[in-house]
Amino acid sequence: MASMLPDPHPDAGPTAGDGIAAASRAPGRTGGIEAHGIDHIPDSERRGRPRELFPVWAAANVNYLSLVVGGALVLMGLTLWQALAVIVVGNLFWLLTGLLAIPGPAAGTPSEVVTRALYGVRGNRVNNAVTGWMISVCYFALNLAAAATAAFSLVDRAGLPVNTAVKAAVVVLIAAVTLAISVYGHAAIVRLYVPITLVLTAVFAVLGVAVLRHTDFGHAPGRPLTGTALWATLLAGVALIASGPLSYTTSADFSRYLPRSTPAKAVAGWTALGGFLPGLVVCGLGACAATAVDMSDPESSLQRLLPGWFRPVFLLALVLGTIALNALTAYSAGLALQAVGIRIRRSLSVLVDGAVSVSLTLYALLVSDFLDTVGDVLQLTVVLLGPSTAVYATDILLRRNRYDGPALADESPAGPFWYTGGVNWSGALALGAGVTASALCVDTVYTGPVAAALGGVDLALPAGLVAASAVYALLMRATPAAG
Repeated sequence: MASMLPDPHPDAGPTAGDGIAAASRAPGRTGGIEAHGIDHIPDSERRGRPRELFPVWAAANVNYLSLVVGGALVLMGLTLWQALAVIVVGNLFWLLTGLLAIPGPAAGTPSEVVTRALYGVRGNRVNNAVTGWMISVCYFALNLAAAATAAFSLVDRAGLPVNTAVKAAVVVLIAAVTLAISVYGHAAIVRLYVPITLVLTAVFAVLGVAVLRHTDFGHAPGRPLTGTALWATLLAGVALIASGPLSYTTSADFSRYLPRSTPAKAVAGWTALGGFLPGLVVCGLGACAATAVDMSDPESSLQRLLPGWFRPVFLLALVLGTIALNALTAYSAGLALQAVGIRIRRSLSVLVDGAVSVSLTLYALLVSDFLDTVGDVLQLTVVLLGPSTAVYATDILLRRNRYDGPALADESPAGPFWYTGGVNWSGALALGAGVTASALCVDTVYTGPVAAALGGVDLALPAGLVAASAVYALLMRATPAAG
């Protein structure tokens, strides 16, 4: 059974400094560490305004990985304006992330518990193990690797050797700072991310001026893409950008402390805007920079566009932005581990996730090719994340966001979300149909039969979204109402 109770020892855990501890003291938090895990947040502990969600998502999306992905679009053979169009379309998927945030105030529980309505108590444990914990850990590792590459340059500028031992130490240090924020929890994230957003905005404003001064707005590849090859690249680019917002099926984790009466439109709007604006700007800067420098080595190439005094500031900002992003990822991964059914304190589950992610990061940096790994993982996760998001969004619309938090917390066979043997087969079959449709259309690390028939055009994202949503809506019409 999952741990539905608050952390039994909320004052235990790593020491991350008085600043974080002070920022975290609020109802439901004792000794600086958030006491709640996946348990229901009572109305007496709800507070805040929906606009507080904007800096949470903005700080997390001013990051190095977005620059890398934006530059990758030009490396894929797109013109600058084609790449920018892809960036706009891909970032529109933040609207779905905003929609998935609105059950937080309604239910007072994180996404990892809300999804019991979709899959049943037992079925949701499998869902959290795969789309919750496993995907979060992979993204944590990718982002940590991105931050580490910037930190390696700082170490090199300091005159220290950048050998394997030093690289491992840097990865562990960045992970420790990230996990400290995640362990202290929700209040620390909400309060710390306001100044982080302001700092990152200032740094990226300077970067933007430097990049735009060197941008070739008429950039086009030597051999422009046409016909099927162009459409294949455009759709692959949209999937690459959309993988970011689609990875946040857990956005209710950060809205669940808001009062029950908080307008759903405000929750969705501030969440979506917090991800969309920085995603658009930072990915766009990455694409613009790719017209002037080689973005296959973005960290060192970008520095050539910057004044000497600003280079270490820029590198520090890359590390800070990725820490902000990964703190959200680790926080949700910790909740997912609880929701899988493991009786473990949220603070400890975050540390377990961090240990696994650090191991994956060291592999990505020291064994494999980082840029290839990023592209393959982000595009392939769309096969799972697209259908998962579609089922969740469809359930919110079908129920009109009416979720009963205490009922969702009931894991007994007599509970309203036990369905049949603990599984809501409507959700399970819909997710399976979406993943199957997406897998048939994918063209990343392998080519599905539909993609092969279309000459490499990857329709995995739209196919998965439409199939999962349609099947779920049809099956739920025949499923007795729950909750």
